[in-house]
Amino acid sequence: MPHGDRGRRVHLDTAGLGRMPAAARAQLTEWTRHEDRHGPYEVDEHVHHVVRPELDARLAALLGAPAGDTVLATGAADAFAALVPRLALGPGDRIWTTPYEGVANLTVLTALRDRARCRLEVVPLRPDGDLDLEWMAAHIDDDVALVSVAHVPAGCGIVTPVEDIGRILAPHRCLYAVDASYAVGQLPVDAGRIGCQLLTGDGWRFLRGPESVGFACLAPELRQALAPCGTGLLAPPEGASVVALNAALAVAEDAGPAGGLAAVVRTAVQETPGAELIAPGRVQCGIVTFRHAEMPAGLLRRALAARGVVVGKTVAQQTPLYSPGRKATAAVRVSVHHDNSAWDAARFAEALREALAGRGRHAVPTAVRAAAPAPAAVAGGAVAAPAAGLRAVCAGSVAGAGGVPAAGVPRPRRTAGRRHLALVSAPAPDGTA
Repeated sequence: MPHGDRGRRVHLDTAGLGRMPAAARAQLTEWTRHEDRHGPYEVDEHVHHVVRPELDARLAALLGAPAGDTVLATGAADAFAALVPRLALGPGDRIWTTPYEGVANLTVLTALRDRARCRLEVVPLRPDGDLDLEWMAAHIDDDVALVSVAHVPAGCGIVTPVEDIGRILAPHRCLYAVDASYAVGQLPVDAGRIGCQLLTGDGWRFLRGPESVGFACLAPELRQALAPCGTGLLAPPEGASVVALNAALAVAEDAGPAGGLAAVVRTAVQETPGAELIAPGRVQCGIVTFRHAEMPAGLLRRALAARGVVVGKTVAQQTPLYSPGRKATAAVRVSVHHDNSAWDAARFAEALREALAGRGRHAVPTAVRAAAPAPAAVAGGAVAAPAAGLRAVCAGSVAGAGGVPAAGVPRPRRTAGRRHLALVSAPAPDGTA
């Protein structure tokens, strides 16, 4: 490695919080100070008259949507939670989600199911971990009112074929929601090509804006469905954060692709004794998730940080319907960005070897290709037969009398320090947790 670079910190946690560009950081600092000295009104006027026209144009170009279709929010999960519960669903409707759905959105969908007395069904996975598009094509009808899909989930690097799903859903009356929080900024995201009516995203991950600012893209069909309520329920982000996001997007317009760095990181993990790569599906992105047989994820993350390599950690509860192996509850998450270099990937591989020196004596599989998937649920708590080679682990259905969830449905519970409900998956048929 280049002389003198050993002390430089390597940031490989863009999926958690991207490194803000210098220009965006300077704008955030300047306008935060301005608001502190002069009050919020001048900042709001600057945002309204100067920043928003630029930001709306940049978001429209980024998302392949008309500028008037985008609204700002404090984050993707907040936008989803403010808009989706207002949909007028009823007992005859069905909601589809996937095993890769994040806990925040899944909590909203569960609450909507209970309120509307409709069905919540989970699209099954193929043996390789991809969504079963053939199942979707065979089971879609006009009873399906809402389909919610994560373009890239929080816990692994699989890329969902959102455009293929859009083509399946297009002839039908359902609304299609896509969470692009972990995709936008690292993958092409085009709402028009996807064919979704709601697309949400965070500004602080691969877009590298400040925290607590995100967006939602609403198609005319969704605006019409929300007409009685409107979009005024969205909490607006702070003015300085909006200015900084606009500056970050200006930098992103000139950014090139991340290249093959994720493949280098993935190879380093696969060549590490005792490491288990969590990589379901056939298409992967710049997120690489893994765990080690002899070192817990939290301890390994801290060991890498002590060697100047910043990575993230993901826990099973972030995607409670998907838990590969149904044993480990946490994994290390490495995420690369276009501003990372080949040296960063090489430094990660070296730091991983150093952190695991003397460990990894027990062989484990080098990849988790697919988790036991969640099959589609049907009314009354009965579960449809899963695809060949797949095992049912959980299902959603109509709540029983008195609002009590049917057997096998993830039950919401409050967890300390969290702003949303967490969902607990049903136990596996063999009784394992």
